[in-house]
Amino acid sequence: MIRKPKYNVAVVGVGAVGEEMLRVLKQRHFPLGELRVFARSERDIKVDNDSYHVLGISPEGFEGIDFALFAGTEGEKGAAVTFAPEAVKHGAVVIDNGADFRMDKDVPLVVPEVNAKDAKKHKGIIANPNCSTIQMAVALNPIHKLSKIKRIIVSTYQAVSGAGRSAIRQLESESEKICGVQTNAPAEKVFAYNIAHNLIPQIGAFADAGYTSEEWKMVRETHKIFHTDKIKISATTVRVPVKTGHSESIYIETQKSLDIDAVKAALSKSGSIIVKDDIANSIYPLPADCEGKDEVFVGRIRKDPFVDKGLWLWVVADNLRKGAATNAIQIAEYLIS
Repeated sequence: MIRKPKYNVAVVGVGAVGEEMLRVLKQRHFPLGELRVFARSERDIKVDNDSYHVLGISPEGFEGIDFALFAGTEGEKGAAVTFAPEAVKHGAVVIDNGADFRMDKDVPLVVPEVNAKDAKKHKGIIANPNCSTIQMAVALNPIHKLSKIKRIIVSTYQAVSGAGRSAIRQLESESEKICGVQTNAPAEKVFAYNIAHNLIPQIGAFADAGYTSEEWKMVRETHKIFHTDKIKISATTVRVPVKTGHSESIYIETQKSLDIDAVKAALSKSGSIIVKDDIANSIYPLPADCEGKDEVFVGRIRKDPFVDKGLWLWVVADNLRKGAATNAIQIAEYLIS
C-alpha cells in the first residue's frame, strides 16, 4: 500500500454491517478521499444525520478505489464472490466481512490485535473472521502470551443483529405482540422459531459431529488466527433475544498455572480490552452497555476451583462494530500506518 494523505474507499452493502462501516469510517476519522457506496440497486440512504447516494454495483465502479470493504451477502452469488476479484483487478485491497474467503490458504484471516502482520501477506483479499471468533481471539490473546492455551470450551449468546436487519425486525415485532402492542409492521421470519422471550441453540446449519457451521467457524478460524491447530476447541452457539452485543462464556486450560491477578493485569494492558470485574458490586460486562463501542469487555475472570490450569471468562462485544465493521477498518488502518 502506497502511503498517501487520503484513500478512496468503497463500501459494498448497506445492511446492518454496511451502515456500521459508514458510521465507523466517520467516527474513527479514517483518511477518506472519495467514498463510494454500492448495493444491488441505486438509491439514497441516511445513516444518523448523514446522507449517502448508493450506486448500483459494477466492476467498473472499483476503478481508483484503494480499499473495498464488503459487508453484504455470502455464497456463490454473494457480492464478494462476484465482485471482489474485479475490485482486486482494478487495484483495490478487498477486506471481506463474509465467510467466503476465510479458510482460503491464500487469504489472511486477521484480527489486528492478534495477527496484524498476516494482513501484509495478502494477494488482494483479506478476510474478517466471524464476529464471535473476533471477540474471543482478542480476549484470549493476552492470556495465550502468558501461557499457551491448550483447550477452549465456549458457549456464545449471540444477538439477533448478527443475522441482519430482518432479524432485528422479527425480534421487535414478536416482542410487541407479546406485550400486546398493535403494530402495522410486516411480520418478519428469519428464525425457524420465535426469538422473543426465547433462546435458539442453533446458528447455521448442522454439520460434522452434530456441531453447527457457526460452531465449526469458531474452531477453524481460531486455529488459523493463532497459527496452530493444537488448541482443542469446542463451541455451542445460541441465538438470544438481544438486539446488539454478543456474549460468550469461555473456559480455557493453559499449559501452566496462572495467577489470576497476572491474568487481569495482562487483559487490562491491552488497548482493545476493558476489564469490568468487580463482583463485590455486581459489575461485569453487559451487551446493553457495550453497544456502539469498539472494545472487547471482559469480566467474571476466575480460576476453576477443581482444575489448577483452568480459567473462566465472560466476554462481551458489539458484534456489528468490533465483530465486523471496526475490525475491517482497523485492518485498513494497519495497512496504511
